[in-house]
Parts: sequence; C-alpha cells; structure tokens
Amino acid sequence: KEFILVGLSENQGVQKICFVIFLLFYMIIVAGNLLIVFTVFSSQRLNSPMYFFLSYLSFVDICYSSVTAPKMIADFLVENKTISFVGCITQLFGVHFFGCTEIFILTVMAYDRYTAICRPLHYTTLMTRRVCSQMVIGSWVGGFMHSMVQTLLTSSLPFCGPNKIDHYFCDVHPLLHLACTNTYAVGIIVVANSGMIALSCFFILVVSYIVILVSLKSQTSEGRHKALSTCGSHITVVILFFGPCTFTYIRPSSDLSEDKRLAVFYTVITPMLNPLIYTLRNEEMKSAMKKLW
Repeated sequence: KEFILVGLSENQGVQKICFVIFLLFYMIIVAGNLLIVFTVFSSQRLNSPMYFFLSYLSFVDICYSSVTAPKMIADFLVENKTISFVGCITQLFGVHFFGCTEIFILTVMAYDRYTAICRPLHYTTLMTRRVCSQMVIGSWVGGFMHSMVQTLLTSSLPFCGPNKIDHYFCDVHPLLHLACTNTYAVGIIVVANSGMIALSCFFILVVSYIVILVSLKSQTSEGRHKALSTCGSHITVVILFFGPCTFTYIRPSSDLSEDKRLAVFYTVITPMLNPLIYTLRNEEMKSAMKKLW
C-alpha cells in the first residue's frame, strides 16, 4: 500500500542543509521559467519559432521539477518518508511524461536552429506557426505514450516484499528491485524504451549541430557569432540534461547509488539553469525582460 523513500541522505544534518538548498533551487526554477513564459507571450518581438519552443520548454521544466522536488524538499523535514502506491505510480508517470516531452522539445529546437542556419531562405515556409504547433503537440503525445508504457509495465508487477526505495522519487529501476518476480524482461523493455529514446534523440542533436558548425564556414563573422550564440545555450542544456539521463536509462537496472545523485541533474539542476542559460546569452530576451519590468 505504500513505499518508503530513502532520499538523498539519511544524515539529519545533511538533510537540513539540503532542505534549504533545494527549496532555493525550486523557487528559482518556478520563478525563472515563469518569467520566460510571461516574457515570450507578452512581447511582440519574441514571435519567432525559437521563442515559441522556449516558452513550452520552460513550462515543461516547471511541471517536470514539480513532480519530484516538492516531495523531496518536504521529506528532508520528516523522519518517515512514505509515499502511497498510487502516489508512487502517479509520480513515475509524471517523471517520464514530462521528461520525455522535454527530450522531444529539445530535439525540435535543434531542428529549428538547423533550419534557421542551414536553410535560411526556406525558414519561414518550413517553420510556420502551424508546423511549430504540430511539433509541440507531437512532443506531448510522444511523452504520453512513452510514459504509459513505463507506468503500465511497472504497476502490473507484484510488490509483496521489501518496500524501501533507494531513491528520492519513484522511478522504474528502483521499483524493479522491489518486485516479487523476475524483472529481466521488463528491464530490457525499459532500457529499449527510455534508453533508446534518450540515446537516439541525443544522436540526432549531435549530428544536427555538427552539420550546423560545418555550414557556418560559409557565413560572415557576424552571422557565425549570432548562430554560435543561440546554439551555444542550447548545446549547454543538451549536455547537462542528456548526459546523466542517458547514462541512467541506457543500461539495465543496477544498484549504483550514483543514480539518484545523477537524477538531481536532470530533475532539478537543468530546469534551474535553463532560464539563466537562455537569458544571459540572449540579448533579445534580456531586452524584452527589461521592457516587461
């Protein structure tokens, strides 16, 4: 009926410090990403597809971190870190739904940059508002389908033994260790589903940026600087998000204690840094925020 979450640390002193740090992190995530959403929708200058996708990325970041961070922060102050079975499965669904949606949106943003830099004359006809909306809807649908597979596979397993999850949120790998049955086949499906989505999207992103960098040779120095400025922030986010995420899900379930520390990067750190990365390196965004204030 319920599980016990071990959390990031069982040391009471460390937990109090973590409470303050992660509460601050979560406040920055919500405030920073909301600021980007309001700025994009209130500014008439930020009407390009890049900012359209960025606003949805910020919205997904808020949802994604809100699935895990509030529960983790609250658990730092309590001794019994319990979560109901229904709450655990709901959290599992939310983590994979918003996480996979973010992966697809980041991939779509890479395609947008490729089209803008490598095919500038066709950009306005290729990236219409209708096409952009369809890409965003496709990202949500893809995330939902991926999450449903993970959730249905995990929730159908029998849990009749230990109920202690060595993590700060409910995820597939920790739950597979608690199932009272052989989970080898399920583990392979999980790797094929989560791992291959992360790895294939990361491969597409790498290839697209190699093509972009090669195409920059034929452009002027001003054009190269502007392209590298917009792509640099996106590459930074991709590395911070896909690195830990791919490492966690591309391999079979294991007992590595580093998993939950790596999960902090793609559930808390990346959503917190996204607003800083995309605003500090973008003059249009900074000027639009000043005008909004």
